[in-house]
Amino acid sequence: MYVDFKELPNESRIWIYQSNRPFTEEEVMQLNEEVAQFLKQWTAHGANLNAGFEIKHKRFIIIGLDQSQQGATGCSIDASVHFIQELEKKYEVDLLDKMNVSFKQGEFIAYKPLIDFKKIVKNRSVSPKTIVFNNLVNTKEEYLHEWEIPLEESWHNRFL
Repeated sequence: MYVDFKELPNESRIWIYQSNRPFTEEEVMQLNEEVAQFLKQWTAHGANLNAGFEIKHKRFIIIGLDQSQQGATGCSIDASVHFIQELEKKYEVDLLDKMNVSFKQGEFIAYKPLIDFKKIVKNRSVSPKTIVFNNLVNTKEEYLHEWEIPLEESWHNRFL
């Protein structure tokens, strides 16, 4: 069952899908409809899943699941991954590659392969205060407080 993302409890499980390019305004409008439609029919062993989403910075699709009612199963997770793969094909984007880093450069969101990010850290093209996106957060609480953080406070700090 689709619910407003803001209504999800802070313990909700989170999946973050990072696009290798920003979506256009038109694509964001289409994505809002498509993701909501998917979540309306998303189930686990026939039981509705209370899930919501938001799209941030025209680049991230964040899906949250309230597991207090019904948790995700292997089949439901497979269905969500298949849905994301369909979005990748339709919009010609990469959403599943976790070996890339997004970070802020002013108001711009930069996206780099991990190996290139290591190089720009070494070259001091980014600072310890540069805001990076920690897409490894697992709960809504972590997402709200630990997703956009300074490089020096993230798992990326090992490259400093």
